[in-house]
Amino acid sequence: MTKSVFYGLAVIYVIAALFSLVFSLLLKFTSLSEQSLSWIITVISFVCLFIGGFVSGGKGKEKGWLLGGLTGILYTLINFLYQYLGFDALFTNTQMIYYACFIGTAILGGVIGVNVASGNKSI
Repeated sequence: MTKSVFYGLAVIYVIAALFSLVFSLLLKFTSLSEQSLSWIITVISFVCLFIGGFVSGGKGKEKGWLLGGLTGILYTLINFLYQYLGFDALFTNTQMIYYACFIGTAILGGVIGVNVASGNKSI
């Protein structure tokens, strides 16, 4: 169970790092502004959490809601600690809403990941 959650977290952070590199290069070498990419970055964040929950649920093969939830909660906790310890700032109300939705998205990904991984063969 723990292994599948860490696989999911690893996938989230690898995808986020790759997109962070792409967007930083776009911002550096084009005339795009950070505000013009904010919605795209938000959507990609949700997709990352969904994929991470999906991987976590697929690796665990049972209790996808729990694996996805733990993946989302651990992601939230790591980001909170980074923000609190690194920048001495708590989550804002807007960030709390985003992270609650991130956890929900990871749960959904975990549920779907378990169902895809188990492959119902009775149909």
